[in-house]
Amino acid sequence: MKPRFVGHFGLADYVTVSNAALGFLAAVAALVDTTLAARLILLGAVADGLDGVLARQFGGSDAGPYLDSLADVASFCVAPALLVVSVVLETWGFDPVRSWAGAGLCALFVAMGVTRLGLYTAYDSKSDSTEGVPTTLAATILSAGVLAGFADPLVLVPLVAILAVMMVTTINYPDLHWQDALVMGVVQALAILLSGYPGEVFAFGLLFLALGYLFLGPRFYWRGT
Repeated sequence: MKPRFVGHFGLADYVTVSNAALGFLAAVAALVDTTLAARLILLGAVADGLDGVLARQFGGSDAGPYLDSLADVASFCVAPALLVVSVVLETWGFDPVRSWAGAGLCALFVAMGVTRLGLYTAYDSKSDSTEGVPTTLAATILSAGVLAGFADPLVLVPLVAILAVMMVTTINYPDLHWQDALVMGVVQALAILLSGYPGEVFAFGLLFLALGYLFLGPRFYWRGT
């Protein structure tokens, strides 16, 4: 007896499901190696971009939008939240005030991320723009920050809180054009693959690009074809 998804899923759907698996692996890695976890989250972001390309090129299934949001919960909500919690515990230990405050804000990040993904699936999935900071962008900023050397709770915890709030705002973010997405994808891949100083340089470059889009994209990003 063949699995139910055989004959229903397209190539893009299999990539989406692999993104969910990467999210789980990143969550596990966050408990022992924060840099590995950050790389796995960024790899999940590459898969997230790839499944969109494949869906446009070869078509997607009716399950695709739901699979995408479910995978994003694992890779871009839970995994980055655990990454930050791991950094908090490594630095502050089980401090009854600071550590629980950090964990609480990470829980808020997950809750707002899930909320945003539900709204996206219901209202924005067929549009060329979306309201609120995309979860992929938020996760990329946190992961690139860790790889670039900003693995400090005093940086990451306030950033988690800011991103959590921004994910449920009505700020409109236009979709990236393919050439810009390609540039970010190349920088992202190099940040994942390279270690040491070169890896930090590309991680910083990715962080710079992501923050630029976060703050300037809604107002200045060009919307022409």
